[in-house]
Formats: sequence, C-alpha cells, structure tokens
Amino acid sequence: MTTLSSDILTQLEGQAIELPSWAFGNSGTRFRVFATAGTPRDPFEKIADAAEVNRYTALAPTVALHIPWDKVDDYAALRRHAEDLGVQLGTINSNTFQDEDYKFGALTHHDEAIRRKAIDHHLECIDIMHETGSRDLKIWLAEGSNYPGQNDMRGRQDRLQDSLQQIYARLGDAQRLVLEYKFFEPSFYHTDVPDWGTSYAQVAALGDKAMVCLDTGHHAPGTNIEFIVMQLLRLGKLGSFDFNSRFYADDDLIVGSADPFQLFRILTEVVRGGGLNNPDVAFMLDQCHNIEDKIPGQIRSVLNVQEMTARALLVDREALTAAQLANDVLGANGILMDAFYTDVRPALAEWRESRGLPADPMAAFAASGHLQKIADERVGGTQAGWGA
Repeated sequence: MTTLSSDILTQLEGQAIELPSWAFGNSGTRFRVFATAGTPRDPFEKIADAAEVNRYTALAPTVALHIPWDKVDDYAALRRHAEDLGVQLGTINSNTFQDEDYKFGALTHHDEAIRRKAIDHHLECIDIMHETGSRDLKIWLAEGSNYPGQNDMRGRQDRLQDSLQQIYARLGDAQRLVLEYKFFEPSFYHTDVPDWGTSYAQVAALGDKAMVCLDTGHHAPGTNIEFIVMQLLRLGKLGSFDFNSRFYADDDLIVGSADPFQLFRILTEVVRGGGLNNPDVAFMLDQCHNIEDKIPGQIRSVLNVQEMTARALLVDREALTAAQLANDVLGANGILMDAFYTDVRPALAEWRESRGLPADPMAAFAASGHLQKIADERVGGTQAGWGA
C-alpha cells in the first residue's frame, strides 16, 4: 500500500472545499427537473444537508448561498443554524440571469434603469455578506448577444467596468469580488465575460480585492485549463474555483467523472503554484445533481478532489525538475504519470479512520439511513429546485 508522508497528510488535513446550496435542490435538464424525496424546502434544510457532507468527510466546512434562491428573513439566524451544525456560510452568489428585465443584459445593459437595478442587487448581496460573515461576492453574467451587429460590444465592456466599479466600492475591507467567466451560453455570438483574459482585464482594473473565478466546466473542448490555473496563480488573481466535470458543455457533473486526469493536472498546477491551502484561493463545487442523490453526490465529489490532491502531492518535484532541465521528455512525463496512477485510496481510508472519520464515507452515509429519514420528515411544502 502506498504510504502518504506526514507532510502530505498535514496538507490534506488543511484542505477545505465549499459546497453550493443549490446542489441540494432538485435539478434536471432543459426538458425536465426531476424531483427527489427528501429534497430541502428552504435554505435551512439545504445547510443541514451540506453539514452531513462535512460530517462524513471533514472536507466541506462552508456553504455558498445564491441570492435570491436562498433569501431568508433573518440571515443571522441562518448563520447560527449553520454554526450549530458545524459549518459556516461562505460565498454569496448573485443572480442576474432569471429576471425578465435582464433579457438583453444586466450590468452591461444600455438602459440605465435596468443597469441600476442589477447594480443594486449586488449591493444587496454585499449587505447580506455583512450578516452572514461571508468574504466573497461571486458574479457570473449570462450576458452577451446572439447575432453580429445586435449589440455594441465595446460599449458593453465599458458599462460592465463602470458597474463593477460601483459594486467594488461598496466592499468591506475584508471582502472580495470574484468574477466568473464562461465562453458561451446562453449567448452564442458573444459573451461579455467569455474567458479568463476578459475576467482578468476587468478585475485588474478594479484593485486588489477583485479576483478571477475559474469554473472547470466553462471552457471550450480541448482547452488547457491547467495552463489558465498556472497563469492566474502566477499573476496572483486566481480567487476561486468552481469544480465540476463536463462531457460536452456546462454539464455540472460530479468532479472528475468525465476526465480524472484533467482534475489531476489542474491540482498539480495548484500545488506547484502555491494555491493549495492558500487562503486567497477558495475551492468550491458547482454542481447540479440531476438523477443521483444530492448528499452522496457531493460526498463523492469532495472525495474525488481529495484523492487527486493526494496524487498531485506525490509528484516527485525534484526528479521532475531535473528531467525537465535535461529535456528528458519521456522521463518527465513518466514521473507525472507515476503519481497519477498511484492508488492512494487505501492510505486515505486508513488516515480517515485515524482521525475518527469513516474509512469509506460513501458506504458509511449509505448505511446511516439518512436519506430515508429526511424523505420521511420532509413532507409538504415546496421542494427547492434549480432557480429556487
């Protein structure tokens, strides 16, 4: 069995992966949202489900909220509820992609009244951050155009910068703005923030409290995501990850399910660039569980990230550097592949047990009967779903 050194175990013990509240609601495809027994009916129950993931893995100490999906009358009460369950409230995600007014844009809209509405929504999110104790405001914009000539792309970039400046000015001293990018969807001719370069250009103009968010599912097929990770770490502007997996587009599948080697390559660059356990780089999941149960789906994802992090930490950096400097192409590749192919699962299982955690969190949760318990308890009301 592969042995993980005390240094690697120490680094793994410090790993934290934020969970998205919306992952615990019903989800589906463009054609149907599928209901599941026991689905949370409000943000308090979403937090309770997220706390179960942390209880079995000790990997998920914070939960991200989405506004207005997770609006409550008393955010202090929601915060106390989370803390009572052993977790904290994390990133606040804004939403300017479901209101009718935002059909042709929000922070980029040429109508000043609509743009003001979108800016004010983000200011409201910052007010919520003060109550929840959150550090990061995450912004993803479903804005752009479908046809050449439809919009003034330059004008939209100028308005976006002005909008972000107004939002940035409201941030507290310990708060940050992270700007996500996505190369297409729902706009198909151009997207206002389609790539890391555009996001970087926008946040660099704001200041030190503005960072880039990288969603692993938001790239064109064949994109070298680990290169982007390296570059943003090098520039000091990688603020957060949204980890998920994709086969075709923004599939939001379980992390590592489509391409485990890609996840390994990304985490190798995270380790190389000093991003692991760096307080300035937030790890988060962004998934929608369409047909699988939500809590075990999140458990599987955080375990996949942990496993690939362990493999990335096994890379013999000294030997790799020597092979690279000697232009030993096959040798360098072999060193990386040796780490990737190492089965760290038995060592991780043994380590979990030494910390009072189940060796196999998936099996332990399945045996707990918790899914049946919440199915029996959560009767009546309206189940949370994508968009609510």
